[in-house]
Amino acid sequence: MGKQLWQESGSVKEAAVELMNRNPDICSLQAHRYACGLSQDQAALRYNEVTGHQTSLGGTSVNAWETWARSHGRAGSPPTFSSLLILATAYGHGPLGVADEPISPSDLVAEAYERLAPEDQLSLKRFTAATLPSTRPETQEMAFPARVPRSELSPSGLLIAEGNIIGSDFSLAVPTVEYGNPAIRLFSLPNPQPGQLLNLTWACFGLGLERLIHQIKNLGRRLEADACFGINEAGLVMATFLASAQFGRCPIGYLKCIKNRDEIALDGASVYPNLREAPTIVLCDFEVKHANVVGFITQEIRQRYPEAEIYFVVFGAMTKDPGLEVASFDDLTGAGIMRAADFAAVFIAATMSPPGIEPPLELR
Repeated sequence: MGKQLWQESGSVKEAAVELMNRNPDICSLQAHRYACGLSQDQAALRYNEVTGHQTSLGGTSVNAWETWARSHGRAGSPPTFSSLLILATAYGHGPLGVADEPISPSDLVAEAYERLAPEDQLSLKRFTAATLPSTRPETQEMAFPARVPRSELSPSGLLIAEGNIIGSDFSLAVPTVEYGNPAIRLFSLPNPQPGQLLNLTWACFGLGLERLIHQIKNLGRRLEADACFGINEAGLVMATFLASAQFGRCPIGYLKCIKNRDEIALDGASVYPNLREAPTIVLCDFEVKHANVVGFITQEIRQRYPEAEIYFVVFGAMTKDPGLEVASFDDLTGAGIMRAADFAAVFIAATMSPPGIEPPLELR
């Protein structure tokens, strides 16, 4: 099917994207190989050809990389940045081995970027930034409009974040408190560079925080928090703004996550304020994708604060399909994770596409 899609489109990249749309269980590494019509052994042979046979890669290595991406890091092993560079070149040669299609190494790990080693993430990001075409100011102004068209303004009249494209507002029913208002108003974040991380401006970040505050105020009853907790630095910034603007400068907690490839742990630098019994906690995270960070954190909070009522606030939620204006909460990649965490209510500022969004100043 992959090779047939390549014949129809003439592009390995387009064929791979279409193949993943039709088969969500296929990872990007695998889809690009299928689009080239290669077995794992043949892909390894193509890899060695690109290096001038200075390497002796085998099909087992290709299998290990794809298994890692497909299993969300629970098995296999991740490719290195250098391996992704070579593999992108190899697949860019197409099924016949004579093409020269530019494929970014980031395209190969679109859904698994965050599980790479930090050094490889940084290398991918710098490589991608260096290869993006420069844009003249007048062209940039056309590509990134200054504000949302009047017909697409939210009820509060919020403006677009200059430098990021803000999609239309839409409503979504989310898990909420008993007799609460399940409808929230959020916006989509279209990515003008598919397959690349979308870097947010401070204006866009602030727009999302204002949207979250608006949702909290319209919960259907007054939400009074005993503490706001932030997951990592980006979540901590969100928690600080919410604690000050919405919750009367309530105590702030900090949850510093350590990701060691396939495992998640909390660093000793995490901060846990003293709270009353059965407290009301607002948990803030920057984005929700595939990884069950939220589930792990929620268990830790409930162990430390028994019978806590936890509300979840997240800036960006990834969608399962390319369309960002989802009709159902279950169309979000992390819907199952958020439901399993049994939050009292969920608040979401925006939807996003893979591989995700990056906060201002590369907050982590």
